[in-house]
Amino acid sequence: MTLSEFKVVRLTASIFHTTEAEMQAFAERGLSVTVVDAEEPEAMIPHVADADVVTLIGTKLPAKVVEAMTRCRMIARMGAGTDKIAVDRATELGIVVSNTPYFCVEEQADHAMALLLSLSRRLTTAQNGMAEGDLVRARNAVGSGQRLSMCTLGLVGFGRSAVHMAQRARGFGMRVLATRRNRHASNHEADALGVTMTDLDTVLAESDFVSLHLPLNSATHHMFDGPTLAKMKPTAFLINTSRGGLTDEDALADAIRGGRLAGVGIDTYEAIDIFVERIPPRLHPLTGLENVILTPHVAAGSVQAAIDIRLTAIDNIVDTLNGYWPLEENIVNPGVVPRYALKRR
Repeated sequence: MTLSEFKVVRLTASIFHTTEAEMQAFAERGLSVTVVDAEEPEAMIPHVADADVVTLIGTKLPAKVVEAMTRCRMIARMGAGTDKIAVDRATELGIVVSNTPYFCVEEQADHAMALLLSLSRRLTTAQNGMAEGDLVRARNAVGSGQRLSMCTLGLVGFGRSAVHMAQRARGFGMRVLATRRNRHASNHEADALGVTMTDLDTVLAESDFVSLHLPLNSATHHMFDGPTLAKMKPTAFLINTSRGGLTDEDALADAIRGGRLAGVGIDTYEAIDIFVERIPPRLHPLTGLENVILTPHVAAGSVQAAIDIRLTAIDNIVDTLNGYWPLEENIVNPGVVPRYALKRR
């Protein structure tokens, strides 16, 4: 079969419609794509039942839909996280699940660092003080902060986005601590950057800023709950640009409002669906607090990231339809026995 003979279905969520550039990129690789604007399982199933590949950004793909995909060779996620996809069921059915894990590591680090700097320099208070004409308030807020080169950044997780975050923080003269689950992994990058690898409790106890760089799974869900947050300094700030479910948002709100944390910068949420065009005002319990910065899951955004995400996803699809495994780093379920045999390059 030629690539154009395979059925590739692109599912869209409410804010992730296809672009002209994306469709052109598919066409340039010889792929014919069927765009399906559906989010409910009953609406999706008739369109994906005979698909060879299903690709998506933010659409949920539950087990019920995966089970109906009787010809599917690959689920190709345009993005990193796959917590909305029934990966285990896909694996049982021999469907390869791929993602684009590194398309936005620089952007995520930039965004996390921007949140850190804004919190450190009390920019929200300064901006509000200027808007209200209260210059003393602005001066007092910024003057109460610590010199950044005297502060410690703690990284929870030390994958590529955390490495880029460490590079940026070291450029500001910060001491950087990091922890990760795989204690046997090489420390070469950490040593080269002057990052100290240690345990989670040390990171929490000694850091002035804690930045999360973790996937969301059963082991990390609500990893930052009340007891964990209590191990942080009351003068410390928490930054989450990874996944909302890493934190217990109620416990986090309690800690902020109770003065047990100095502030927080959040780009991802568990209780708020950010894959829509609008949400009710002040929906998050921390909205409006000057020591809290909330952004709507935009850490991945850049022109370059948009190019990388679609080209990597299309490479994964083309490899699979040509009978080859995608790059190992792009395979979410490497233990799968493919429904259609794949060769290693």
